[in-house]
Amino acid sequence: MKNVFSKIKSAAKNVKDKISGAFKKIPTPKFIKKLKENEKLKKVGAFLNKYAFIAHIPLSMAMCFVIEWLSRHSFVKACSFVVDHPAAFFYNSYLIFVIYSLCFLCKRQTLCRMIVSAVFVILGITNCIVLLNRVTPFGFTDLNMITDLLTMQGTNYFSLGQAIIAIAATVIYIILMIKLFRKGKKTTYKSPFWVRLIVVVLLFVSLPVGTKFLQKQEILAAYFGNLQQGYFDYGFLYGFATSVFDRGMSKPLEYNEETVTALVEETTRETTLPYDKEPNIIVVLLESFYDVSEVSFLETSEDPIPYFHSLENDFSTGHLIVPVVGAGTCNSEFEVLTAMSCQFLGPGEYPQKTVLKEIDQCESVASDLRNIGYSSHVVHNNGGNFYSRANAFKLMGFDTFQSKEMLDIVDYSPMGSWPTDDILIGASLDAMDSTPNKDLLYTITVGTHGDYPKVPYPDDQKIKVSCAGKTPELTNQWTYYINRLNEMDTFMKNYCETLGQRDEDTIVIFFGDHLPTIGLTADEISTHDMYKTKYVIWNNFGMSKQDMELTAYQLVPEFLDRLGIHEGTMFNYNQYRMDKDVPTQSNEYQQGLRILQYDLLYGEQYAYKGQNMYPASNLIMGVKDVVIDRMYSFDDELHIYGQNFTKWSKVFVNGKKVPTGYKSGQVLAIDSENVKNGDTITVKQLGSSDTEFRTSNEVVVNLPTAASGDAQ
Repeated sequence: MKNVFSKIKSAAKNVKDKISGAFKKIPTPKFIKKLKENEKLKKVGAFLNKYAFIAHIPLSMAMCFVIEWLSRHSFVKACSFVVDHPAAFFYNSYLIFVIYSLCFLCKRQTLCRMIVSAVFVILGITNCIVLLNRVTPFGFTDLNMITDLLTMQGTNYFSLGQAIIAIAATVIYIILMIKLFRKGKKTTYKSPFWVRLIVVVLLFVSLPVGTKFLQKQEILAAYFGNLQQGYFDYGFLYGFATSVFDRGMSKPLEYNEETVTALVEETTRETTLPYDKEPNIIVVLLESFYDVSEVSFLETSEDPIPYFHSLENDFSTGHLIVPVVGAGTCNSEFEVLTAMSCQFLGPGEYPQKTVLKEIDQCESVASDLRNIGYSSHVVHNNGGNFYSRANAFKLMGFDTFQSKEMLDIVDYSPMGSWPTDDILIGASLDAMDSTPNKDLLYTITVGTHGDYPKVPYPDDQKIKVSCAGKTPELTNQWTYYINRLNEMDTFMKNYCETLGQRDEDTIVIFFGDHLPTIGLTADEISTHDMYKTKYVIWNNFGMSKQDMELTAYQLVPEFLDRLGIHEGTMFNYNQYRMDKDVPTQSNEYQQGLRILQYDLLYGEQYAYKGQNMYPASNLIMGVKDVVIDRMYSFDDELHIYGQNFTKWSKVFVNGKKVPTGYKSGQVLAIDSENVKNGDTITVKQLGSSDTEFRTSNEVVVNLPTAASGDAQ
């Protein structure tokens, strides 16, 4: 045993020596050598180490200012934050000071300080970049979106160049830190370690205690109704910290079985259909859709959304209060589909990426309508895993989901970033035809999704746009967006006309999920509210026009109520409160909403009385089979012919994925060297991270050995 430990120790020493030798060979950049030889910097470092407790105070304030400077994209605005919100500035500085106190526990104090500073700077730069691409700031939940952002190449959310720069900078910094670790001087402390540890622990304990005190004094806000404004008023670090520690829902004081039972019994009603019909119910999310006639500085050569305005004249419409601005589509989606409110969750939280990853069911309009015989479908021309939608829609009880992996997409927006939405019309018809029952259909568009180019693109824009007092770059962005908006309006018209040709009663609810990210401010729009978009309906069975302002979680309950459909816990609750004319923001309305939402997502589900009333569905990806018909060998390639192939179809030979070429929706190709007679071939529709969404029939390769080009 002694020899074994001796060998392990010797091997570890050899590895250590090799690593040290490798780093010794890495040349030190000239500017680093100059920094090492700079006597003034040495004196500054020595001073910081000797008087760290005092020196960290101005350092923390300076770091806080730099972070706010980055976050606000303006030195002047950072100064205004210090002047207008001094308490918030000093709180954020104190938070940084507490984190810096970890340096007191390290002998290599300079190294620790450099690492802590790097973390703060990275957070500041990340938020700076995020706010260049959207309105809502960087939050902890965004870390759960990294895999989603990696699928968005071709937009400003993520680019290969940015990734290379970030990786290179990270590698260089790590190398410098390793060199500093090896050669940096150690700090000698006069006080023993246990004393320093107690001081650090007390500083960290003071943070939650002090935060609660300041929140009670209303110096800090415990909840941000407007995430962007919350970060602006109380500082980036406080806002980011709340997104880390304030996630999910806290248990309401009034939460118990008796309260939940009473709420359910009070608000439950039976379904009665005043129109004597059970129509198809279609909900369409219009990505970044906004009525630009509400923007004060915009002028257009023609109305970009004439069909939408014609619907407003003939059918019910109004403003819709959504939970997000500029990004966060899935939160508007969550509210519309579940009739729950994101205001009870943590700042910037995406429930589809958090709580819906932890539970096994989530009551929604799909599961509610299933009780009265509806089939439910989702159609979307983006990835099935984006926003964890495949998982979320399964928990919500949807039957089928046609994501982009199931669609033979060939047409894209002029920039090539997003598919055009016309493909959703045929996909919607396919979904409705796939089941004999009446249908609930949820359709998600992407045609107006950002980002929007700052240069003229393309040159032949149909609608000309002028922006009074704005830069040419901003005018170009608005021009591109408004022309895509016009295409969205055409899509809406074609969508409704196609549905009108079917001999089925149908209602379509169109809604905008959030404002576009093009630098709008509240004082530039007629509503003076960045959280208001619009909705409008279309129907072919004579539903009366009744305009009203709604929240996103009231939208579907309101129109189901008009149809006489009263199903589900949250939908019944919202319908009951609205019918009683209880103000949306009243304590009575919000208290009951919060209790029921907590019960269904985090509590004991007293509303279900111990029954599994809304189980997750066996979600099927796509509604058409992927079929291999035949194969031909041609020019060193095996051409696979079949049906319903897409750009996300991949060929598997004997269960192993091989490089696949997409030729068309009927033809795929692989190198002939990857296959031989007797092998089995399947085609699979793959989502991100190689998630297998759908699989074709299995075919055994049996090609003639004669001349190339012979058929199977």
